[in-house]
This record gives sequence, structure tokens and C-alpha cells, in this order.
Amino acid sequence: MRLLALLIVACAIVVLAEKPKTLVLLDDVSTKSTHSIFFDGLEARGHALTFNHVYDEGVNLERYGEWQFDNLVLFAPSAEELPDGTSVETVVRFIDSGRNVLVAASANVSEPIRGIANECGVDFDEENTVVVDHLSFDAADTGAHTLIVSDQFQQGVAILGSAPSAPILFSGIGHAATEGTRLLTKVLTATETAYSYKLGEKVEDYPNSAGKDTLLVTALQTRNNARVVFAGSLDMFSDKFFSASVQAQGGEAAGKGKHAKSGNEEFCTRLGSWNFGERGLLRARELTHRQKGSSSLNPQQYRIKDDIEFSIIIEEFSLEKNGWVPFKADNVQLELVMIDPYVRITLKHDGKGKFHQAFTLPDVYGVYKFRINYWKKGYSNLEIAQQVSVRPFRHNEFERFIDVASPYYLSAFTTFFGFFLFGIVFLYDKNSNSPAPAS
Repeated sequence: MRLLALLIVACAIVVLAEKPKTLVLLDDVSTKSTHSIFFDGLEARGHALTFNHVYDEGVNLERYGEWQFDNLVLFAPSAEELPDGTSVETVVRFIDSGRNVLVAASANVSEPIRGIANECGVDFDEENTVVVDHLSFDAADTGAHTLIVSDQFQQGVAILGSAPSAPILFSGIGHAATEGTRLLTKVLTATETAYSYKLGEKVEDYPNSAGKDTLLVTALQTRNNARVVFAGSLDMFSDKFFSASVQAQGGEAAGKGKHAKSGNEEFCTRLGSWNFGERGLLRARELTHRQKGSSSLNPQQYRIKDDIEFSIIIEEFSLEKNGWVPFKADNVQLELVMIDPYVRITLKHDGKGKFHQAFTLPDVYGVYKFRINYWKKGYSNLEIAQQVSVRPFRHNEFERFIDVASPYYLSAFTTFFGFFLFGIVFLYDKNSNSPAPAS
């Protein structure tokens, strides 16, 4: 019985160890109850959540050189200071290590939150500014029209998969992306009639941001596959917004109809699943290459000008099916590299996850790499490389006669024939063998 109990405990420890550890930092302990649906969804997907107030002592992302958590949820927009264990520098190193962070802000966003955002190429608007939209606001907002309605989702990326069935309720601060930051994805933007400004002040200058340039939710995937999400509203993750109805008012927005439930829960669930590595994951397996017509797979050496057949299987993780499914894309490229690419071709796919292509090796021998670097927004980066040697022809592999050398062959045989003819004439001609006349 004791042995059985130890086995059960060991199995439980293994199961717990496999769960992703997520630290949730709050600046108000009541957020745990007001945002319970979002947190319950994380736990239902296997996350082991640890809740702490942002000022609690002893909270450390890193201890003895090892990271204690896989993900960080920072729902503390008004925290004026972050402890050493979760400081701006620590959070940036946490991201650099390949781990994930979700940051929610509000109109009174603090300097530490701004610092983390700036390190990732995101710039929140001035303090106490909010996003206002007088032509696309919810019917429940009878005041300054800061409870806006937006359905400006980023389409065609794996972050959301497909657009939510209802518009999003948003109340908070806007932000902008730093110019030249290609790794950022604008997940949700405001409508064309929105702008960001301080309430109670007369709009005399151009707003901090206006129209679709006002970003509401932005996602970042770094080159080491770390994922960071910045949302300008903490309320959009709340139970209140999850269960609220949506009825856009003002201008053309009034014709969008009424929805019994907002798209916030659907949106935030998909956003969180991507943020914490449950969506948009790619993997590759069964990389094979061989000479055309040969049954030997993945040889270490080829000869120049050999015809090669290359294939690889690429799969995408499906949260809905809880497993890996074939990946479909028409822009996966293969490179044959020796310092620089000598061959670059687009792989064909059969719709079942197998990508393949045939090509001819270059007429340059050396050590090459088959390389696939697939970077697509919303998907994890796929970097694959396999080394192979390409040798020149051996002495007995050259062609003995080639068509282009026909003139040289003809001139050589003509010379032989001419010399043979000259020899016969010289040896057997009577005139050439007669003695010279006496003087």
C-alpha cells in the first residue's frame, strides 16, 4: 500500500509539473473575482495560476538563475512601482528567455507598465487620456462616449483564427506602435471615427491618435517565439464586459444591430490561448532528401548537378481538436545555403501536411545546408537546417566524349590523318627518295 501511495504521489507531481505555471500580478485583489471568467478559462486549459498583489514581498519570476513561471499576467495598470523580483528589467529578461506576458492597462497607466511597453515597441498615450468615439459607442454609455464598440479585427492571422461573432466593448487608453517594428500585429484597432484625448478638455490640437491608428490591442511575437500582448483596457477582460450586451449607437454604427452578448469572452479567450502558446504553433518532422531514383534517404554526400527530391511534414497545433493537424501554406521556401543561398525554391504541399520539391544541385562543390526559415505573423517561427556535402566529379565520372567538343575532336583526327598521309608520301614517293644530282 505504501508503494502504491508513493506511485500515486509521483504521478500527481509529474502531472502538476507538466502544467504551465502562470503568475498573475494584481494591483487590486478584487480583480480576481471581477475577472473570474477569464481566470477560470485559463485554469480549464491547464494553467496553474498563482495570484499575488503586485506589492507582495517574495514574489520572484526568477530564483537561483531559474525561471519559476512560464507565463506572466500583469493586471496592475496603476502600480507605481514593481518589486525587484518583477521589475521592468526582470520582465524584459523574462520575455528574452522565450516566455509569455499579457499586459492590461487603463487610463491611469503607470510608468513601469509604460517601460515594459516601450521595450516591446508599444507607446501608450498620455496619462488620463481615453479612447472616445461619438459615432460608434454602446447604448449603455450615456455620457462621454468612452465605452466604444469596435469590430476592427486583424484578419488572416492565427492569433484569433476567425473574427468573433460580436463586436468588442472597450473602455480604456489607446496606444501606438513604434515605427519600423515589424514583429507587432495590430489585433484590434478603433474605428475611423475614434480618437484619443483627455476627458473634460476642449479638443484644439490634433489628438494623440485618431481613427484606425488608435490601437486597442497589440500582439508581439519575438524572434525566439516569446509572445507578448498589450491591451489598453483592463475592463475588457472583466466578467461584466463578458456578459454585457452590445448595441452600437451613432452614425452608421447604429445599423450594426444589437447582440445579446459581446464578443469579449470569445475574443479574450482566443487572444489568451495564442498569447500562452496554445494556438499558432508549428512543428516539422520527417525531413527527407534523396537523389532522384534512389531509395537511400538522407545521404551525407551528393555530387554536383545531382537531381534531388526534398520533402518535409509541417503540422499546426489545433486547440479545437486538441492535437496536431496538417499545415497548409503556399509560401514555405527551401534554401540550399553555403554562406549565401545557391538555390531558393517554394515548396509544394499536398494538403496533408507534406511539403516537397525537386531541384538540381548547383555546379559548385562544398558543404551546404538545407534550410527552412518560416516566419509568418501569428505562427511560431520555424527554423530547420540540415548539413550535406556536395563533391565534384571523380576522375572516372567525367563524360569521355561531349558534343560541344566536336570541333576539337575533328581537328585532332584531321591532324592524325594528315600526318599519316604525309608519312606515306614521304616513304614511298620515288622523287623524295632519289639521290641529289652531282654538282
